[in-house]
Amino acid sequence: MKLYYAPATCSLSPHIVAREAGIPLEIERVDIRRTPHLTETGVDYGTINPNAYVPALRLDDGELLTEGVAIVQYLADLKPESGLAPAAGTRERLALQSWLNFIATELHKSFSPWLFHPEYGEQAQAVARGRIGERLTYVEAHLAAGGPFLLGAGFTVADAYLFTIASWAAFTKVDLSGFPHLRDYLARIAARPAVRAAMQAEGLKLAA
Repeated sequence: MKLYYAPATCSLSPHIVAREAGIPLEIERVDIRRTPHLTETGVDYGTINPNAYVPALRLDDGELLTEGVAIVQYLADLKPESGLAPAAGTRERLALQSWLNFIATELHKSFSPWLFHPEYGEQAQAVARGRIGERLTYVEAHLAAGGPFLLGAGFTVADAYLFTIASWAAFTKVDLSGFPHLRDYLARIAARPAVRAAMQAEGLKLAA
């Protein structure tokens, strides 16, 4: 399988999941800063994924799977023994899907595009930061009451996704000083060997 990724984007989440599950994965970088987006082998990424955003996962049979939330669940289900996703049809799986959707709609789409494009202006960015702060207050309370991970004792694909998105706070001027449990959570996940390996492979700065 091949994962199309761009460094410091949401594609880090399935990359982490694959490494946590021990799934061999070829990765190919996409330059999303230029149009058309080109892969590192010089292919127009739009011919691979018409939506032109990452991540995308090319399966061994040639089918293309898109959307990060779908990709991480697919990878986890390939290796159920990894514990990265509860079994389908269980209440625990519903809890996982609730968190994945919360992160996607309430956090991911509040960070991006609003805090990645200065042309939206300071007012729009201030509104986005306020909204993110409200949502992180919910995450903070949940971690304080039921951590160390989103579903309790075990790391899941939802943690890979939240780590990826919440880490954007560092370069989008979202203040995390009022969220001690979240800061501890991010540091704990950043120290995981699979997370460090994924970040290193993408050329991202590792925590000390």
